[in-house]
Amino acid sequence: MSNKNQNQSKGGTIALNKRAKFDFFIEERIEAGIALTGWEVKSLRAGKGQLTDSYVIFKDGEAWLLGSQIQPLATASTHFVTDPTRTRKLLLKQRELYRLREAVEQKGYTVVATALYWKNHLVKCEIALAKGKKLHDKRDTEKERDWNREKQRVMSHPAP
Repeated sequence: MSNKNQNQSKGGTIALNKRAKFDFFIEERIEAGIALTGWEVKSLRAGKGQLTDSYVIFKDGEAWLLGSQIQPLATASTHFVTDPTRTRKLLLKQRELYRLREAVEQKGYTVVATALYWKNHLVKCEIALAKGKKLHDKRDTEKERDWNREKQRVMSHPAP
């Protein structure tokens, strides 16, 4: 086993949804388990997961992750049906499900997946309760990020 795989299996990040911070105000983060098949776990160990444009829906009292992609390995068996974008079940407690569903239905929040990571030998999905940003909010965030970057540059290299 290579050193890279050892680090991943002990708690490394598999995939991040960087777009979520740009498009949403993140209010609260929750850790959820995710129901995967064997080939999906192998693909995630190889770093083949992607969370861009993924979100959570509630159906029949359960939470489901939509829009995530896990590309099958070339060595995957041919007798498995490997759908890279299938809907995956999120494993949450009833209390968490109720609270999230209530926030989505009554308060206008949305639930987005922000990260996939290893916790011991299990794959966990970090989901966040978020509100959408307007265009002017995105511009303000960008200006603030640029200003902070410029401040760091000036502070680290003082003028002669």
